[in-house]
Amino acid sequence: MLKARIFLILGIWVAVLPYLGFPSTLKSILFSVTGLVFIYLSFIIYKDSKNIKKGKKTFDNFSENIDFLKKEITSE
Repeated sequence: MLKARIFLILGIWVAVLPYLGFPSTLKSILFSVTGLVFIYLSFIIYKDSKNIKKGKKTFDNFSENIDFLKKEITSE
């Protein structure tokens, strides 16, 4: 959802940028930087969708502790 909101904000930025009165060189730089941000976000979304299609689920805060289970079984 955050990525979609960022795309919305960047889209509004691109639509308004020509009318803000920046000099042409600064405007060109801002358009280039905005394009690079679009490319980066698109790549991240592409990687996420590719992982979902393969059935891979990544959890940032989850890790199994197999050693804990082994110690619990052997201690009985």
